[in-house]
Amino acid sequence: MDPITQIIATHKVPVGTWGKLFFDYLTTNFAWFFNGIAQSLTRTLEGAIHLVLAAPPIVVVLSASFFAWYLPRSIKLGLATAVGLLFIINLGFWKETIETLVLVTASTAVSMAIGVPLGIAAAHRPWLFHVLRPILDLMQTMPTFVYLVPVLVLFGLGLAPGIIATMIFAIPAPVRLTHLGITSVPKQMIEAGESFGATKRQLLWKVELPAAMPTIMAGLTQCIMLSLSMVVIAALVGANGLGKPAVRALNSLNIPMGLESGLAIVVLAIILDRVCRFGERRAA
Repeated sequence: MDPITQIIATHKVPVGTWGKLFFDYLTTNFAWFFNGIAQSLTRTLEGAIHLVLAAPPIVVVLSASFFAWYLPRSIKLGLATAVGLLFIINLGFWKETIETLVLVTASTAVSMAIGVPLGIAAAHRPWLFHVLRPILDLMQTMPTFVYLVPVLVLFGLGLAPGIIATMIFAIPAPVRLTHLGITSVPKQMIEAGESFGATKRQLLWKVELPAAMPTIMAGLTQCIMLSLSMVVIAALVGANGLGKPAVRALNSLNIPMGLESGLAIVVLAIILDRVCRFGERRAA
């Protein structure tokens, strides 16, 4: 090893030590705050799961099929949704599917509630987008197992770290696509609105958001798919759902359970993807 490389290697920047000190400070002084968030999230999600599971599965299947038909007015999609959900019931993963749906729905709702306003603000303030861009890059490119460690330290095992890890992974999609949609609105439309005396608020609600809605809906679709792709990772930190039997099958090399849980995840992903894509077309 040459002298310069040796000097660089021997004078290591203690990033890991600084990070540990930071998280030790948080857990020592703000444990009450993180415990409160974890308990609130856990109670809310468990309540939603118990509420859906209280209904007979066939009622939930029929309701989901009606929604899948009503949104795009597609009989094929409604029937395919019913067949897919009945297949999941047949595999014996109905409870896990509901847990996954609640987790995906909650993480998507929070991600969109945070991501869309951030995307709008970044579209109107270029400096904010320049600040957010490296943060979004970090959130999307950092391996999931890396930020699972601090999430576990702060929130413990259970549903709370699962949904928080899922949100970290999914939020960049609505932020980026909302920013893209707002900045892609034709200037002629904005100038026409300004010529009629529209305020900035009116321009946003009556010109920019309607024009950007297809792109925002694409962000919603991406957010749902990214959230669903995290079910196995969320199971590693104690969240229930379809990822739990997949992890159990991996640990025990149980091929039948692995195939069945994987098929259930695929069926659920296809149903959500098709329904959301019809929603995009309707928004367009």
